[in-house]
Amino acid sequence: MSLQRPNGNSSSSSSPKKHKTAGSTCVLSSSADDGVNNQEIDTTQNGGVSTAKRRRGRNPVDKEYRSLKRLLRNRVSAQQARERKKVYVSDMESRANELQSNNDQLEEKISTLTNENTMLRKMLINTRPKPDDTNNH
Repeated sequence: MSLQRPNGNSSSSSSPKKHKTAGSTCVLSSSADDGVNNQEIDTTQNGGVSTAKRRRGRNPVDKEYRSLKRLLRNRVSAQQARERKKVYVSDMESRANELQSNNDQLEEKISTLTNENTMLRKMLINTRPKPDDTNNH
């Protein structure tokens, strides 16, 4: 979705760009703005600022445009966050299922090994010579 500025131009990077020259800073206006509501500052080599071209405050239409633009950015950002959350939750559920399956397999293996251990212990006890069977003659 593209928003139109109050002067009819589409939105683009409309913030002024600063350019450093030998000891002075000047503000370059964006070509998309055509100078509407743009704070232009003339500088000289000694850094003096002409206040004649500086505008105070903002146009109410420009404020509304900026607030709508911010609202749209926030909505897009919120939607992207919801999508990222869905992907994250899906990944976590998948990982939880894998870990549960792995846990079930390990528990089955523990049970099998415990049973085998118990059986081998019984066999060991049954194959030992009894103290009464020793040669006491």
